[in-house]
Amino acid sequence: MSEGLVQRRNVSQASQGGGGGGGSSWSSGGGGGRGGDSDEDKGRSLGKRADSDKEGENDKEARLTLMEEVLLLGLKDREGYTSFWNDSISSGLRGAILIELALRGRVDLEPAGARRRMLTSRRVICLSSNLVGDVLLDEALKHIKDTQPPETTWNPLKLGYQLRNVRERLAKSLVEKSVCTTEKQSFVLFDMTTHPLVDGQVKQKIVRKVQDCVLSRWQNDPQRIDKRSMALLFVAHASDVLENAFAPLPDDDYELAMRRTRELLELDFDAESVKEGACPMLWAVAQAFAKR
Repeated sequence: MSEGLVQRRNVSQASQGGGGGGGSSWSSGGGGGRGGDSDEDKGRSLGKRADSDKEGENDKEARLTLMEEVLLLGLKDREGYTSFWNDSISSGLRGAILIELALRGRVDLEPAGARRRMLTSRRVICLSSNLVGDVLLDEALKHIKDTQPPETTWNPLKLGYQLRNVRERLAKSLVEKSVCTTEKQSFVLFDMTTHPLVDGQVKQKIVRKVQDCVLSRWQNDPQRIDKRSMALLFVAHASDVLENAFAPLPDDDYELAMRRTRELLELDFDAESVKEGACPMLWAVAQAFAKR
């Protein structure tokens, strides 16, 4: 199951596409106080402005879905597109949709039952048809709700239920959230719409979240690891973009992060899914990717 983990590539700083510190930054200066304001008033005004900017950044990060976080990890910062050779990210994003719906309490797997059927043979059930407010998630939720009888987690034969233009729709959502912008880029034979990164801080927070999951916030018991962070780790690996998060790490931290990632990928997903407090959908999607 861990064959998909790639060996560290020696990537130069330039080839990172400007990721990292290339995002827009805010400044509490520029506009200073009026000439008649006291130093205390200026300090209070600037402090409020800085607090407001921080709240805006935190709110922007909180509004990102799991799918958008995975796409950001795969996007080249300056170029604004994912690798042409990455044929895994499409299925990874669809797995992220299922997990996101489960984490939001909209879907789940049917109970395991006394016979403890295999994780990926349990059907997906709709717990609530209340719309999420995200176009892709709501479209997927409608498919699941209207499917009778319910389907299992992963059925590639059901092509009629495939969501279309997932990457492009996610990229447009990132533009609407002021994380990316839209440009046209010419590739000699064709033109392509690209979405370069404009807020590098948001992406760096996502990178640190993946890193912290297996470093500073590591837990020996997988059930104690933050579910959203672990889901991001699993889906990033399945989408072949996990290397982008680990590449900036020092060698020792990189090796430790890879070793702990392998430990998670080699778990008994069926056993983990029935433990108290588990998210069965997360483990089912991980199992489906492991069987590819």
